[in-house]
Amino acid sequence: MVLKAIIIDDEIRAVKMLQAIIEDTCAEDVVVVATCNDLPEGVKSIKKFKPDLVFLDIEMPGYSGLQILDFFNDDEINFEIVFTTAYNEFALQAFKLSAIDYLLKPIQPEMIREAVDRVIHKFNKSENIQRYNALKQNLDTESTKKVAVAIGQSIKFLDIDDIVFIKADGAYSEIVLKDDSKLVISKNLKHFEDILSFAKSFIRVHKSYLINTKYVSEYVKSDGGYLKLKDKYEVNITHDKVDKLLQVLGAG
Repeated sequence: MVLKAIIIDDEIRAVKMLQAIIEDTCAEDVVVVATCNDLPEGVKSIKKFKPDLVFLDIEMPGYSGLQILDFFNDDEINFEIVFTTAYNEFALQAFKLSAIDYLLKPIQPEMIREAVDRVIHKFNKSENIQRYNALKQNLDTESTKKVAVAIGQSIKFLDIDDIVFIKADGAYSEIVLKDDSKLVISKNLKHFEDILSFAKSFIRVHKSYLINTKYVSEYVKSDGGYLKLKDKYEVNITHDKVDKLLQVLGAG
């Protein structure tokens, strides 16, 4: 399968460089069918050429690349987007939560190759719609954030406020939700610590536990110290994390 790709970037030099890298590293898998220098032109090209993959700059005059979602209905999103950017940490965090690809400038050839391989292996129309809808929500500072977790061959989106705690299990993590259901995810605890780092309610209280402080019901000092969550779950807390926890809970 050869992917049809479109590049949208207001910097002509960046467009030429990205196209050259694609041709050098992915010629057997990707053909660039159009290059565009602003979002309106890019939207027209997407509707005309119906690409499989769109490389899209975030920062452009007039329209941000993030606004591309406003130009399409859910049933029109038949393409993968790989965002390219030199900065905007807030946007990058939203991409991580939504399991959406992004490339940091200056873009390296191996980054392009890896991005194309991910697209080839995970392209799924229904999941695209879910991920881009999650991205819309994650970019809204007033809304509850969602985190994407892979379960088998599907992606599930969890409201982060519904997560009580996450427990390390080697290369896996067990997520416990407020309805007491549990999910085992093939990502280590550090992965979740990183993508939830923006959420002040989440604290790594132990090498094996990342907790949502909203569910802390009691701190017990005996037996080395531990926490009760929802009055039913007991998790260990290391001594050096106690002060930080108490500060977050307003008890410090």
